[in-house]
Amino acid sequence: MRKLLLVVALAFVLLAMPSAQDAKGVIAAASKAMGADSLRTIEYSGNGYDFVLGQAYSPSSAWPRFVNPSYKRVIDFQVPSSRVDRVRIQGENPPRGGGQQPIRGEQPQTQTIVVGANTPWVQQLEIWMTPYGFLKAAAMNNATMRAQTIAGQKYSVVSFTGQNKAKVNGYINAQNMVEKVETWIDDALFGDLLFDSVYSDYKDFGGVKFPTRIIQNQGGSPIFDLRISDVKPNAPVTIQAAPGGGGGAAGAAGAAGAGDAPTEKLAEGVYLVTGGYAALIVDFKPYIVVIEGGQSEERSDAVIAAAKKLIPKKRIRYVVNTHHHIDHSRGLRRYVAEGATIVTHRMNAPYFERVFASPKTLNPDALSKAKKEPTFETLTTKKVMTDGNHVIELHHMAGNGHNEGLLLAYLPREKILVEADAYNPPAQPNAPVPMPISPYTENLVATMDRLKLDVDTIVPIHLPADGRKVTRAELMRMAGR
Repeated sequence: MRKLLLVVALAFVLLAMPSAQDAKGVIAAASKAMGADSLRTIEYSGNGYDFVLGQAYSPSSAWPRFVNPSYKRVIDFQVPSSRVDRVRIQGENPPRGGGQQPIRGEQPQTQTIVVGANTPWVQQLEIWMTPYGFLKAAAMNNATMRAQTIAGQKYSVVSFTGQNKAKVNGYINAQNMVEKVETWIDDALFGDLLFDSVYSDYKDFGGVKFPTRIIQNQGGSPIFDLRISDVKPNAPVTIQAAPGGGGGAAGAAGAAGAGDAPTEKLAEGVYLVTGGYAALIVDFKPYIVVIEGGQSEERSDAVIAAAKKLIPKKRIRYVVNTHHHIDHSRGLRRYVAEGATIVTHRMNAPYFERVFASPKTLNPDALSKAKKEPTFETLTTKKVMTDGNHVIELHHMAGNGHNEGLLLAYLPREKILVEADAYNPPAQPNAPVPMPISPYTENLVATMDRLKLDVDTIVPIHLPADGRKVTRAELMRMAGR
């Protein structure tokens, strides 16, 4: 009897285990039902929305939304390659959050991916997370299958391991349609970030079953929502690599700043770091203060190295964070590993504590290895940092639509103002004044007037392309003053 029970238990275990043989059958059935077997290319178009990850107005807000009145994607599964042509217009009125808001008029975008030996996996996923790309990738990557019931619905979950060592799971329903594809990608701030695409409302287009609604989410929040009006299976496709090797998602922050960072002395004990997002290094008597944490660990490495070279034998005690947007906070983890305290608006501390605690196993960084807890000093309206010589005033830019907790830094003795995203200088100083004038820039000028700041030099975190000194006069002209 005992042997019989063990045999039965073992049978249940074996039935529950993922099976490569079953996966082949499920993939074959889904490919046949969806018309994927003979699908070499696909072209689909429609309209919808995109949302920019990590650019919310506040830590508790949704990612800012942009309207896509026109969207077309073509995919060649044989190369493989993909090209998106879309038009974006402002979706938040009045503007709220980042993502290069406000957009004036129509913003055309083209994003091209031609998969080669060095194409990042996160870009390849634009192809392999489509229903047909998933089936083709699963067939080539020794996929396994397990049964799962979700909310009363039975699914065959087909899984394979992606190039980043994360599982890619496809949920195939009883009608042999791919309903969802999910995986995890590394993000410098959010860690192991859940990325999923949900497909619904399938219709027949020339023998190919295609979803007419696609919703993509990252970290549980939507980043893309498309309603499809036209699909062309096996349409003639020619996709050529874009200059520079293609592109990723709109608004994605790069890892600029690796390597040595150029520096410029602005005043005694005050240094500007260029070669990426700007940072300011200030030499306090007992320690170093860095203003702005940067957009990546690589950039933070470069700024930290520059600070230690310029001011040896002192530690970085504080890093000032202007706001929580992802391209201004991805580098903060490196400062926490260094032992620095983050100075930020009060609303940001719980948010940073939460995201810093997220698992980061796909690409462990310095903080993952150091296993240090973040420390914060916060403000709501104003904070003064001083060593009796240098003075840094931090002011909340109340009412700025770019970010609810946006801070500026002001050095009164040097008459230097550091700001992020309230005024992003154009490439040339004589560029025409944009109309309508950005409300973010208007708020910056109003804040300077309210605080009666005597400013000679403005340091935008997004430095001008020509490397010029940005003056108060330039700001006032671009604000229509």
